[in-house]
Amino acid sequence: MNKLKRNALGAFAMLMIAMLFMGASPEKNQIEKIWYNQEKTSKIQIYLAKDGKYYGKVVWLKEPNDPSTGKPRLDKENPDEAKRNTPIQGILILTGFSIDKEDANTYVDGKVYDPKNGKTYCGKITYKGTTLDLRGYICSASFLGRTSTWTLAEGQ
Repeated sequence: MNKLKRNALGAFAMLMIAMLFMGASPEKNQIEKIWYNQEKTSKIQIYLAKDGKYYGKVVWLKEPNDPSTGKPRLDKENPDEAKRNTPIQGILILTGFSIDKEDANTYVDGKVYDPKNGKTYCGKITYKGTTLDLRGYICSASFLGRTSTWTLAEGQ
């Protein structure tokens, strides 16, 4: 085999290897799934965004429509009046979570939005296999808050 053919074959092999790695998608993180809230009235999809942080949006509601209007439930309690006509299904309720440097099962420095009262809290997520403990608390006083346990939605 002459040198030109060897170089072409080597370049082709390198190109194929590069394409294989470029096409490979990174493995999903343990929390990048769909979770039921504690009451099982909604499902929240947690995903990794381009900024390297984790976010969660409402992707399903047990009762998606307001019984009094028959229309989609709206974010009526939002402190921003411009957002009060936004359907709850599709809104972000978890924003900006990062993996704790000391514990890969803990996610910190995020915010939790509660559409029931329109308030945003600081948050911490602890991964426990098929459940998550989501702690929402007043940012200046972490002891003032509550923890809710979310369950992995079936079929994942």
